[in-house]
Amino acid sequence: MPAGTHRGGLVIDRSLTLAGEPGAVLDGQGEGDIVRVGAADVTIRGLTLKNSGENLTVMNAGIHADRGSHNLRVEENVMENVLFGVWVWHSENARIRGNTIRGKPHLQSQDRGDGIRLFNVTGGTFANNDIRDARDGVYVDTSRDLEFIGNRFRDMRFGIHYMYAHDGRIIDNHTTATRSGLALMSSRQLEVTGNRSVNDLNYGILLNFVTDSVITGNVVTGVRGWAGGSQVEHGVVLGVEGKAFFVYNSYYNLIRDNAFADSDVGIHLTAGSEENAIYGNAFVRNRTQVMYVSTRQQEWSHQGRGNYWSDYLGWDLNGDGIGDQPYEPNDMVDKLLWRYPMAKLLMNSPAVATLRWAQQQFPILRPSGVRDSHPLMRPPGIAGGAA
Repeated sequence: MPAGTHRGGLVIDRSLTLAGEPGAVLDGQGEGDIVRVGAADVTIRGLTLKNSGENLTVMNAGIHADRGSHNLRVEENVMENVLFGVWVWHSENARIRGNTIRGKPHLQSQDRGDGIRLFNVTGGTFANNDIRDARDGVYVDTSRDLEFIGNRFRDMRFGIHYMYAHDGRIIDNHTTATRSGLALMSSRQLEVTGNRSVNDLNYGILLNFVTDSVITGNVVTGVRGWAGGSQVEHGVVLGVEGKAFFVYNSYYNLIRDNAFADSDVGIHLTAGSEENAIYGNAFVRNRTQVMYVSTRQQEWSHQGRGNYWSDYLGWDLNGDGIGDQPYEPNDMVDKLLWRYPMAKLLMNSPAVATLRWAQQQFPILRPSGVRDSHPLMRPPGIAGGAA
């Protein structure tokens, strides 16, 4: 396609490559999809696509790929003022790489589309895209065998949003100023490695009914509660404390060598999240390191190796790098305050002081909860970057 501005609404119904010379622009003029793909083996490269329609019902997009648009390639494009950036459904083996996607910031968040929206997609790579001002950066629904590598997300609800999607790889992505960096729900066998969440709101990484997955080498810093007021999405309450890592009803996951730092809450486990292996992580300068609401004891160490806790006050007399005393982050007062928030009014009362003194003198009164029997004296590996 030659340089210059061309009218959008283009329909591709056969296999081809649509490549733009420098300065080639497709303008949708605020109506419908800018490009509609209805064939397999289509490549769209090097274009500027701008001004899609705003109809959420029909999913107006910069590029809307219909059922059967297998082997779609979308590479090195710029999309501006688009409702959805790329919409792909009932297809296989998509490759979406190196695109810059900007949504419609004049719309309320709930009225925007997603930067990349995938439904019933099998196999594909989505890499090095830069997405802002969308509802979600990526929304994956009922899909499998996808990988997301090196993408950047800013100013939206969720960076990457997984629903009923399995066998995925989420690697080296970066989120900031989202209301949840990675929101992974109702999925299994995910590899979540090397991602960074910086100054997101409410949640850095959220697991909701995620099983048999590996979460390792991620860094989450500066997560604070959102001042915009509470709301509920997919059963998760937004607008409360900022939680670097929130684990809800999730089981049999390996959570290792991550850093959770400078947030309201380092990690919150609830709704029966058990049988997870949690060790080798660093919890650094979080206002509350652990929030665990349950009556069952959990041991957070593995083969003599626990986690690093910046507020650990124990010692290491033999110099092996492992604290000589267990780390137990929560006591009866913490649990009381989580269950009955109004009890915070009594924090400085003699009754609370007496309760904490009694637990120190009679450990049998301490409730079951998280215990790290082998706390690390120094932050390990990648986790040290947050120390």
